[in-house]
Amino acid sequence: MHKPTEQPDDLLLNPADEVRIRQDLVQTALGRRPADRMVRVGRLLDVHSRTWAEDQEIVIKGRRIAHVGPAGSYAGEVAERVDRGDLAAVPGFGEVHKHIESSHLTPEWEAALVLPRGNTWTCEASHEFSNVDGGHNLEFWQTARRHGSPLKIFPLPGSAVPPTAYESGGGWFGRDEQLLFMAESLMVAGLDEVMDWPAIWNPDNPSYDRLWGMIEATFAGRGVVEGHGSGLRDVSAINAFAAAGLASDHEVQTPEETWEKLRRGIFVELRVYAMEEIIASLLARGLTDWSQIAFTTDDRSASDTLRLGATDHNVRLAIRCGLAPEIAIQCATINPARHMRLTPFVGSIAPGRYADMVLLSDVAGLEIAEVWADGRQVSGGRRYIGAQPRIDWPAWSTNTINIGRTLTAEDFAIPAAPGRTTMKAAVIRPFHWHDDFYVLELPVRDGEVQRNPDETITKFAIVDRFSGEAKVSKMFWRGCGPRTTESALACSVAHDKHNIWAVGSSDAAMARAVNALAAIQGGWALVREGELVATVRYEIGGLMTCRPAEDLDAEMQALYAEARKVDWMYEPTFRPRWYPGFPERLMFATLTCAPWTWVLVAPCAQAPQGFLNVQTGAVHPVVW
Repeated sequence: MHKPTEQPDDLLLNPADEVRIRQDLVQTALGRRPADRMVRVGRLLDVHSRTWAEDQEIVIKGRRIAHVGPAGSYAGEVAERVDRGDLAAVPGFGEVHKHIESSHLTPEWEAALVLPRGNTWTCEASHEFSNVDGGHNLEFWQTARRHGSPLKIFPLPGSAVPPTAYESGGGWFGRDEQLLFMAESLMVAGLDEVMDWPAIWNPDNPSYDRLWGMIEATFAGRGVVEGHGSGLRDVSAINAFAAAGLASDHEVQTPEETWEKLRRGIFVELRVYAMEEIIASLLARGLTDWSQIAFTTDDRSASDTLRLGATDHNVRLAIRCGLAPEIAIQCATINPARHMRLTPFVGSIAPGRYADMVLLSDVAGLEIAEVWADGRQVSGGRRYIGAQPRIDWPAWSTNTINIGRTLTAEDFAIPAAPGRTTMKAAVIRPFHWHDDFYVLELPVRDGEVQRNPDETITKFAIVDRFSGEAKVSKMFWRGCGPRTTESALACSVAHDKHNIWAVGSSDAAMARAVNALAAIQGGWALVREGELVATVRYEIGGLMTCRPAEDLDAEMQALYAEARKVDWMYEPTFRPRWYPGFPERLMFATLTCAPWTWVLVAPCAQAPQGFLNVQTGAVHPVVW
């Protein structure tokens, strides 16, 4: 149990210090103890009632708000007075569902990126880092805050650790682990998105007991069970999803699907990809109560955030789609806070909450002049001026690519049966949601089955980076990868297990790319015509880097420039957001959650070649 200190601290929430802090806030609100500072604003949005109050003062003690009221209403002493009478105050924005790992920045540099864009708190869907090092999950997400970062991170331990029963290495969470997470910290808000839908509805699924055990532990801790309803659109499946206690879905893609899920009590978290069509539809239906809707960036890279923005971009888009600014702001503040049961701490400008606020020079355009977090100004315009911890991340976070040997072209070869000149091959494409795989006849040369670029057939491989054995699964994919000879691309971000993937026009190029990746402990490696031409370093967990967003973006732009010199194969696929050119979206092409069927995973006991149907557990050889 946490032992209270003489100076209670709320960088990380704990019950004993929380009581002492609130006892002090009571006395400060009554004017019996002095406040630290007062911020006077021209207007203040009360998100609880969706009304504006004019000429308001916000009284701050420590990192919290003690009093809110009309200018001149506070009778106590104040050490510092700040006048922002020309600005409008709204609460700090919150991320209801985000993988910080997808910014590819460590949390302290994520803070410097998103705080000037209004984000002051994040519900971290932590199955990415957890699949790399589950044992250090909470320690990782709390380190930056312990060092003084103003960004509040509320971790949700991952249900997808591992994503399915056919993947292993890096982390394993079940009922007992979730009970410990929920008991260890008030910052833990619940269970990260439950993605393996077949393991929820099918008692014969090998992950059934593990996932239901985690749900039980989350209920026991009064936490929120987040859902992932990709592809679930028929009414029976939606009813079953809601009946399971899966409280939300961020995968809605059509207006009809959104409406059916809202009507069955599912909290909808809208991403930008479908916002315009969905918001237009909900407005046309006459929806007036938007309390069951929030906005999420989910997976957004640092480069895209620099270009577009963070949650502020989602809010602006919603306003452009016709949503009233006040409702759009609710969808990024009080709505996600209520859903995640965090209203005592975030979501509104009200007593007891963290003193987080976004000061706007123009409400309709959501023009951000300043952002305040923990009771202090942390940005002016887009410039971050808050605390910037310098963290020396430990070896458990920087030494996660455990291949154990140098790979060669032979590791990526697919041997043919003796005497054959052709062989049948199982072929899939990125985001393969079909019930079955394709079967193609491929040529044999020198005893090995060959690619067929004329049919956009390339080779895709997964390299196990956890066991130290460098086990490799490989097969033929279509519609992706380099047509340019002796070229390959490798990456250590492979949702959600995060083994290394590689795609290439030659086995030797694939080996060179993976070896280059291992040398820098993760990131990207591009080989073009036999030469290593670009790398991007993700040295933390193979997923993130400890440096400013601008530095990472510069390295990514150099990668993109070299990639533009490659002829990339392309065929459209069922999944939206699969585009011609540099195949960055291949990071998501190894997902094993519903509605995927046939996928490639690292070699495992159930599927020694790594090719299996995650819905049924069926396996199949890659060539025959």
